Amino acid sequence: MASTAAAAANATVMLGGKGATLSPAAVYALSLGVAAPGIDAAAQKSLSTRAPSPQETPAPLAAAIASLAPAESRAAAAVLLNKLVLTASDSASALVTAATAARLAGSLDLAAALPLGSRDEAAVAAASAPAAVALAALIDCCAAPLARVADAVAALSCEAARGDAAAFDVPGSGDGLSAKDEADVAADIKVLVFGSKLVGAAGGGAPAAATFAKVPALNGIFRQAVRALHALVRIELNAPVKLGKRDASQTGEGKEEALVVLATQLARAVQALCKLSVARARLCAESIADAELREKLTGGVSVDDLKGMLDKVLIDSDAVSVLKGVYNHLLKFRDFLAWEAAVAMAVIEADSSIEKPQAAAENEAASSTEKPMAGGDKGKGDKKSKKKKTLGKGTAAVLMLLRDHVTNGSTVASVNSVMVAEWATSLSLLFDPKCPGLESLVEKVKEIVESNEVRRLPKIPKGTRDFGKEQMAIRERAFSIITSVFKMHGATALDTPVFELRETLMGKYGEDSKLIYDLADQGGELCSLRYDLTVPFARYVAMNSISALKRYQIAKVYRRDNPSKGRYREFYQCDFDIAGVYEPMEPDFEVIKVLTELLNQLDIGTYEIKLNHRKLLDGMLEICGVPPQKFRTVCSSIDKLDKQTFEQVKKELVDEKGISNETADEIGNLVKTRGPPLEVLMGLRKEGSKFMNNEGSVAALNELEILFKALDKANAIDKIVFDLSLARGLDYYTGVIYEAVFKGAAQVGSIAAGGRYDNLVGMFSGKQIPAVGVSLGIERVFAIMEQQEKEKNEKIRPTETEVLVSILGKDLTLAAELVSELWSAGIKAEFKLTTRVANHIKYALQSSIPWMVLVGESELQKGTVKLKDVEANQEYEVDRKDFVQELKNRLSRP
Repeated sequence: MASTAAAAANATVMLGGKGATLSPAAVYALSLGVAAPGIDAAAQKSLSTRAPSPQETPAPLAAAIASLAPAESRAAAAVLLNKLVLTASDSASALVTAATAARLAGSLDLAAALPLGSRDEAAVAAASAPAAVALAALIDCCAAPLARVADAVAALSCEAARGDAAAFDVPGSGDGLSAKDEADVAADIKVLVFGSKLVGAAGGGAPAAATFAKVPALNGIFRQAVRALHALVRIELNAPVKLGKRDASQTGEGKEEALVVLATQLARAVQALCKLSVARARLCAESIADAELREKLTGGVSVDDLKGMLDKVLIDSDAVSVLKGVYNHLLKFRDFLAWEAAVAMAVIEADSSIEKPQAAAENEAASSTEKPMAGGDKGKGDKKSKKKKTLGKGTAAVLMLLRDHVTNGSTVASVNSVMVAEWATSLSLLFDPKCPGLESLVEKVKEIVESNEVRRLPKIPKGTRDFGKEQMAIRERAFSIITSVFKMHGATALDTPVFELRETLMGKYGEDSKLIYDLADQGGELCSLRYDLTVPFARYVAMNSISALKRYQIAKVYRRDNPSKGRYREFYQCDFDIAGVYEPMEPDFEVIKVLTELLNQLDIGTYEIKLNHRKLLDGMLEICGVPPQKFRTVCSSIDKLDKQTFEQVKKELVDEKGISNETADEIGNLVKTRGPPLEVLMGLRKEGSKFMNNEGSVAALNELEILFKALDKANAIDKIVFDLSLARGLDYYTGVIYEAVFKGAAQVGSIAAGGRYDNLVGMFSGKQIPAVGVSLGIERVFAIMEQQEKEKNEKIRPTETEVLVSILGKDLTLAAELVSELWSAGIKAEFKLTTRVANHIKYALQSSIPWMVLVGESELQKGTVKLKDVEANQEYEVDRKDFVQELKNRLSRP
């Protein structure tokens, strides 16, 4: 379907065909009479040949007919015709007569099509609100291209007024804390003015800075409103009416109200943009030297006629009247935008210091003369005239398009107010969707902004990282240590898909479920990127009917979080889990022991492992008087105590989660309990303790006693802290929970966490398989290790190369022979071809390669090679046939 009314002109808009859709542009073309409707042959067969049975016209439709202009009536007739055809094709029981369809298609006149020929036709007319939908489609068709045009005109005015480019320094929306459309508008305008010598870092003064600073936010709101209206209009144009028990008139009223809400939002945005457009036009005009021309251009348009115009329509008006008012308001904005563009063009054309974009031949002819200023001033000399200021590449292209349209390619000799008025009229016609030039303008602006020339270099999304060779060396070392620890405990490797069915992940993470990345539907399945490795592991165990498994997995996970230091959206997790039925605390002990071994062998420095029990936590909440249905949501708040004060958490508990002040204070007193595991355990089990009167708490304390004694015998308890404030907000935990925290200088927060989750596998299969695991937040560990390397001030070896074969020349054959012998002997080697010895040595030093094999003309003649110990700076000459064995000896290889 054509995307603009101009593209749809002189065409037949086919209705009811399989896969066909009626676009707002097609409705606009039909309303103007530049396109004709046609009914698809297959859809025609679904229409009834029965004689019409005249029906009473639905009251809303009858009222709308009386208020619609001819073009609006044609649009409404097209919408009704499409709805009738779609409904007949969708439902075999729907009675839509061919006679009614033929009258509508032949005349595109609502009045001529009445009376409707069946009760079903009347129901469709009432339920589909054709007049409101048609007006909304006209608004949509006119507004959509203006979103791009408004950005282009604002950029052109910024050039003419020499505005402040800093107005468009809006942070990207990747962090979730800034409006996407606002950021996109700012980025697009920066691309348009890229390369400009007129737009300065602080140009135009305070008024200009304040005016242009509003552009990203207001143009962004306009984009958002256009998109929202378009989404609903597209549905209302193409969805068949479901005839049934629903009241048709009420259904139609609901559609009208929904369209009015979105159109009103659009109208408010248009109102603000009109005022902003007038302000920018005046800023541009103020830079003209000719006082008389400046005054005429400054007063050429006024916002006074907008006062109250919108409110009169929006207050106590029916839906059709509101939509007609919004449509007229949009046409007024089109005129304002055209006037602003004309004034900006006039300012640029009148300024001899600005190099005008033009064809090469014209540019050569213009280089020897200067166009007079509007006030009659001449250029000050040939020398200065050669150093003209240039427009941005994007705005120059836009100016050429607009100028060619208003001048038909002729030269602008001078600028006057009559000419500017004519330009404004011509541009207003250009901004009408029926003008073929509008599509060219919009496509050109789109092409420019999508070229992204302002950035030149690509960038990565927020919350992600690239890793260079030195960083990868650290990561590979860490992964090697982690894998060796996992394997030492008999774990087997597992890999799962990076994305899962959305149903697999939802309902497992509590309030953190909002951080799951959903993927676009690509084939009937709703999928999401995995949030962690635990839920996929549980799904795997359930799907394969596994009763016991000790596994490890090192893979990336994804979270739609706000990026910050040490917090990423894509990061590795290293998981170790044990599933199956064992003696109490048997797997829990091993998992925690694995965690201590990992952190010790990674040698990151001081850390502690905070530990609690979910049953003890639930018992504590029960003791404090928290209702059971609020346990999980209260736990999510308690889990924030490592980042917030208790007063902040208490406010959330009371204000958002309905917990009383007394209950919150009692929770606050208990969560302060922390210390050495066996000491805290004794305190909680002493006589008079409230925990000993709670069945769940008693069971938890008995399990913890077994665990702590085992950890004590394994010399691992000194790193454990029993902490009642540890809650772990994930819903699936059922028993012991723990979290490792780095205690060194680098503030990275939690570096590992885990716990027991006995019911997670059962969520998938119905068969309960208890499990316990730990996940190492390796990205934060990497941050600590990288910081340690920096503090050591030691060079990191990005490669493991042991020998550099240095050929003092360009003989690749010789290099291939020598280096292949080394590779065959299992020696890690590289080769380099260059005549300069210094380059070979420099490369070996930069790469920390300990040995070099140097071969030049002298060595070739003697049948020898030189072995160089790079660090000791000593050379040894050996026979060519012996050099591999000699290197193996010196590298202590068998």
